Amino acid sequence: MTFKQIKEKVNSLSDPDQAEILQRFFKTGRGEYGEGDVFAGIKLPVQRKIAKENSETPISELKKMLLSPVHEIRMIALIILTNRFARADEVNKKIIFDFYIENREKINNWDLVDISAPKIPGEFLFDKDKKILYDFARSKNIWERRIAIISTFGFIRKNHFEDTIQISKILLKDKEDLIHKAVGWMLRETGKRNLRTLELFLKEYYKTMPRTMLRYAIEKFPEHKRQNYLKGKIQNKIKTQHK
Repeated sequence: MTFKQIKEKVNSLSDPDQAEILQRFFKTGRGEYGEGDVFAGIKLPVQRKIAKENSETPISELKKMLLSPVHEIRMIALIILTNRFARADEVNKKIIFDFYIENREKINNWDLVDISAPKIPGEFLFDKDKKILYDFARSKNIWERRIAIISTFGFIRKNHFEDTIQISKILLKDKEDLIHKAVGWMLRETGKRNLRTLELFLKEYYKTMPRTMLRYAIEKFPEHKRQNYLKGKIQNKIKTQHK
């Protein structure tokens, strides 16, 4: 299908009541992080189905979709891109990555970032120079900062944690709650795979990092240990095991 046909499909499935709920949930009011975003009111499984049915949509049409003010149309475009990236050869992976970066301005809500960043920049950059993520981490744009940290989920899945830790340090004093949650989430995912790496980070920063970030990072800890972190009772020194 073309952008026009996909737009007509989305319009035919729209649900005004659901759209109103989503616009509140994704904070689309004046001064909120999603200000001006427009929802059709279509649930994610339906969006995935439309994406699957339109997997061969030309990249020129995907660009038109990303420029759409309708959130679900942008999401469908990103799902198509992530699915296409997964089966692409190296040449086409580079094309998709470049397209993603060039059009990142329209990847402008947390769900759009979260569904795409680990699977495109997070996969593409794993064995490459990651400077662009560090540049994004220092950006004034909240979505670039979120792309920076969420992209590292692709590295975490391959047991590479260094970039998650370093980008988390850059974002420690971020003022946005959505960044606190994202960093905490990636730290938690790091801890699932390498608890010592997480605790070495917490040892240094848990008393000064944003509270939400800490809560997310330690969410899977045993309750007594979690409470000790929240109450500031964890010793700074990480104990080593003696054989």
